Amino acid sequence: MPQPARREKAWMTTPILTTKLYIPQPRPHLVVREQLLAQLDEGLAGKLTLVSAPAGFGKTTLVAAWVDRLDRPVTWLSLDEGDSDLNRFLTYLVTALQALAPGVGHGLLAALNAPQPLPIDAALTGLINELSALPQASLLVLDDYHNLDSVMVDQALGFLVEHLPPQLHLVITTREDPPLPLARLRARRQLSELRLADLRFAPHETTHFLNQVMGLQLTTAQIAALDGRTEGWIAGLQLAALSLQRHSDSAAFIHTFSGSHHFVLDYLVSEVLEGQPAEVQRFLLHTAILDRLCGPLCDALLPELNGAGQATLAALEAANLFIVPLDNERRWYRYHHLFADLLRQRLGQKAADLPAELHRRASRWHEENGLEIAAFHHAAAANDFASAERLIEGGGMPLHFRGGVAPVLHWLASLPPERLNEYPSLWTAYASVLLVTGQEAAVEPTLAAAEAALAPLPANATTNDLRGRVAAIRS
Repeated sequence: MPQPARREKAWMTTPILTTKLYIPQPRPHLVVREQLLAQLDEGLAGKLTLVSAPAGFGKTTLVAAWVDRLDRPVTWLSLDEGDSDLNRFLTYLVTALQALAPGVGHGLLAALNAPQPLPIDAALTGLINELSALPQASLLVLDDYHNLDSVMVDQALGFLVEHLPPQLHLVITTREDPPLPLARLRARRQLSELRLADLRFAPHETTHFLNQVMGLQLTTAQIAALDGRTEGWIAGLQLAALSLQRHSDSAAFIHTFSGSHHFVLDYLVSEVLEGQPAEVQRFLLHTAILDRLCGPLCDALLPELNGAGQATLAALEAANLFIVPLDNERRWYRYHHLFADLLRQRLGQKAADLPAELHRRASRWHEENGLEIAAFHHAAAANDFASAERLIEGGGMPLHFRGGVAPVLHWLASLPPERLNEYPSLWTAYASVLLVTGQEAAVEPTLAAAEAALAPLPANATTNDLRGRVAAIRS
C-alpha cells in the first residue's frame, strides 16, 4: 500500500512549546510520602514505572517530588491532546531526550520530514541505538498520557518500551492504563506500578496534611471523618481544607460534609468560590477556558485588569487556589484539571454566550503571539468558522502540516456536511488531513463533496485555487 503522507510530510514542522518540557517544581510543605518514594526507587530496576489513578490523587506531584531528589539526569514531557499527532509526539519526545544527550534523535526528525518517510519502527531503531550510548542511567517522564488518543502513538511508544536500553527508565503518569504490553512487562518483572490504592492518603498522611500543611487544628475524630468521607482522595481533602479555613465551626462543617467524590467536589468548589472576592471569582471563571495561563493572555480576556494579570496569577498561587506553575519563572500556569472543569461548567451556567466570546479573545491573542495551534483550538471552541478556516489555511502552510493534524481532524470530523458546504476550503483541508493520516478510503468521497460545494460558485481566484487543490490531492 502506498504511503499516503509521502507528498506532504516533507513540509511538516512542529513548533515547540517549552513549558511542556519543564519539570514541575515540588510544592513547599508537601506531605513527604517515603513509602511511595521508596517504591519508585525500587522500580528503577525495570524498564517502566506506571503511575495510574483517577484525577486528583497526586500523580504528578508525587513524581515531581521524587525526581527532584534523584541523582540521575531527568527529562520531562507534559502531554496534551495535540500530541496525539505522531509527528508532533515524536518531535517533542526527541526534544525532551535531547536534554539528556544534545545530539540524539536528529536522524529520527530527518526521517519524519523526508519525502519518503521510513517505517516508524525503522526510524525508532536509530533513536534506540543512540539512547543505548547514554553515558549514565537517566529518566524520561511522560506526564498525563491519558490525554493522547492515537493508535500510531501507542504503537510507537510500545516499540520504544519493548526495546528500551537499560540506561533509560520510563515513567508514565495517566488516568487510565495505556495500550502497552503491560502484562508481558509485568511477567518479566520490568514493570513497577502505583495505583489508586497506593496513592490515596493513609490516615496519618491525612492528619499531617490537614493540620500541618493546611494549618488547621482538627481533632482526631474530625480528621477520621474527613478521611473516611474522602477515602484519601487528595483533591477532596484540599478542597475541604480550604473551606474549613473559612468556617469557625469546623465540627458543623464536617458533620454536613458527605457524598460521592463528584458531589463533594461540586459542593466544595462552590464553597471555595463563594468565599473569594467578586473580582477573584470573575477572574477564575473567565480564565477557566484556558489550558495554560499567563498574565498578558489573562489581560486579553479581562481588559479591566489593566495589566494586572500576572500579579493576579501570583496571588492565586499564594492563596493555594488550585493553580499550578508550569515554569520556574512563574510566567505560565494552569488550573488543577478538576477545578478547571467545574469552573467551566459554572461559567456556562452563568452566561451561555460568554464562553464563545472568551474563546474568540483567546484565539486572537494566541494568533498575535504566533501560537497558531492554540489559536485554532479557541477559534473552533468559539464556533468562529471564519477564523478557524483562516488558521487552517495558514497563509500557504496549512496547519495540519505544522503539528496540527489531530485538532484539525477532530474538528472537521465533528462538522455536519451543510456547515462544510458553507466553507468549501474546509472540504479540501479535510481531504488533505485524511490523506496525511492514511484514511485513503475517505479521501475521494470528501473530494467529491468539495466539488459539489464548489459547483454553484462562480469562477474566481479563490474557487479556481480550491479546484486546483482537489486535483492535486487526487494526483
